[in-house]
Amino acid sequence: MNKKVIWITGASTGIGKELANEFSKAGYTVVVSGRRKSRLVKIVSEIKYAEREAAAFVCNVMSERSIMATSKRIREKYGKIDVLINNAGVTVFKSLMDTKTVDFDTVLDTNLRGAFLCIKSVLPQMIKNKKGQIINILSVAANTAFENSAAYAASKAGLLALSNSLREEVRNLNIKVSNILPGAVETPMWDSKSRQKYKHRMMSATDIAKIVVSVAEQPRKVLIEDITIRPIKGDI
Repeated sequence: MNKKVIWITGASTGIGKELANEFSKAGYTVVVSGRRKSRLVKIVSEIKYAEREAAAFVCNVMSERSIMATSKRIREKYGKIDVLINNAGVTVFKSLMDTKTVDFDTVLDTNLRGAFLCIKSVLPQMIKNKKGQIINILSVAANTAFENSAAYAASKAGLLALSNSLREEVRNLNIKVSNILPGAVETPMWDSKSRQKYKHRMMSATDIAKIVVSVAEQPRKVLIEDITIRPIKGDI
């Protein structure tokens, strides 16, 4: 199989969905995962209708068992995973005092622990083959302070630090680790009131997806480590 196989987590909606579309157009075999089967099936159906290869697997990144099983099924189906995009993410827009422990745990377990486990599931094969790419969809919140985003910022800053450390561990094995830090993007992560109010200032999920494809398509000797993408009028 000559086509690269890409696994995109959290692909049911938003940036993940557009990543699936854009990477499919770029010639990749696209594997989407998430919790909402019906939406994943719809994405795959649209890709296959265009006579391109895709597959969907239900996967909960809060579950190590689910992640390991999904990674195994992808490799059984296609023989490899060339690119992993850690896109699955949730947030809680509350002050630290108003953030419940269960909500904090959910955000950290999804955004940080889930990405860690997905990376661990694909890394052995990448190390063996001495090639591969891991792209993490972070946020400007990883290094910019915003009110009412303590849990989300902690999860993204943690993944940024994890990724930067991992990069140094694997760069000599020709494994690329890239971080994408977007500002405000119009996705379902925002409540309807905020989307309506700031839609004209937000970037689109397609904008981000196209940039991520360009990061993945760099020459073998070129690595884009971190890229920050903001709306032209700045943060919201």
